[in-house]
Amino acid sequence: MPDPAASPATAPYDALLLVSFGGPEQPADVMPFLENVTRGRGIPRERLADVAHHYDDFGGRSPINDQCRELLAALRAELDAREIDLPLYWGNRNWDPFLGPEVERLAAGGHRRVVAVLTSAYPSYSSCRQYRENLFDAFDPHAAAGVTVDKIRHYSDHPGFVAASVDATDAALNELGDLADDARLVFMTHSIPTAMATTSGPTPRSADGGYVDWHLAVAAAVTRGVEQRRGRSYAFDLAFCSRSGPPSQPWLEPDVNDHLAELKQAGVGAVVLVPIGFVSDHMEVIYDLDTEAVETARELGLPLARAATAGTHPAFVGALVDLVLERAAAARGEEPERPVVEGGAVGWYDCQPDCCTNLRDPTRRALCQQVPQPA
Repeated sequence: MPDPAASPATAPYDALLLVSFGGPEQPADVMPFLENVTRGRGIPRERLADVAHHYDDFGGRSPINDQCRELLAALRAELDAREIDLPLYWGNRNWDPFLGPEVERLAAGGHRRVVAVLTSAYPSYSSCRQYRENLFDAFDPHAAAGVTVDKIRHYSDHPGFVAASVDATDAALNELGDLADDARLVFMTHSIPTAMATTSGPTPRSADGGYVDWHLAVAAAVTRGVEQRRGRSYAFDLAFCSRSGPPSQPWLEPDVNDHLAELKQAGVGAVVLVPIGFVSDHMEVIYDLDTEAVETARELGLPLARAATAGTHPAFVGALVDLVLERAAAARGEEPERPVVEGGAVGWYDCQPDCCTNLRDPTRRALCQQVPQPA
């Protein structure tokens, strides 16, 4: 059995579980993976086949699993540097290593109270509640044995995540040389249905919802950091990529390719794409941005550089460990500091029942959720 006294800084947790999206690692995996991701959404097989071709130029594999392995190694190194002996596990929602078998392994190893780190930093159904639904599926069979899980709070507006994006944006501006001073910063994230966006985050929420509000706060914080470093101001926008819904369904706009055309027409001289909606360079980044958007910019004659994602940037990895320690302190009944950047909201450990609603199945159970108190 794990020794609960081995790492008092992380008590009461005896293991850390990295929870990610998952991705195919060979051509034969691509269609089964896409079918997993889209199950129940009624997306035609021919549309899945079109998306499957996105993987062709990358050897029929997504980089996301390798990036999770790199993040695990970086977390292990950071924990070891702080002399924290916390076992690490990794489970995906949509591809091997699947979350269910990994929780089986975790439980068989004697772990009973787990802290989860999601590779998704923002509130919305697809970026939070859906993960919590999958956590329920994985942990519920072990609940009778006392195996439980908590999660760290939403962390996109944590200073460490923002610091990584400031460094990456500054480096991308340097790539533009003499054009850097007049470049436009275009912050990028995954588009989602507007109905999902407006129900993101706890009530009361703005008309745009927490998903958009959090991205705008992070974009403003990164821009401030870049301006302070470079000694000049920059205009910025928020744009979206990776739309996958039917044309009749409203999704968040503008699409990045349309937005690049509008910026060119408006006389913008250069652009830096800053993918703040993603923690690593997975398919939505290397295809939708590095392939499609780069080609659009080339056709427009619009100089473009793309900033790196947080990846294994030391500030980001350190922030994740800080967030684990913060969550552990809160679980012990302490009142830890919960740092956010100026204009950011403090994320929550347990979500409200009406937060990030499952619009297809509102009764679907999820973990890490507040329990309504009887009237």
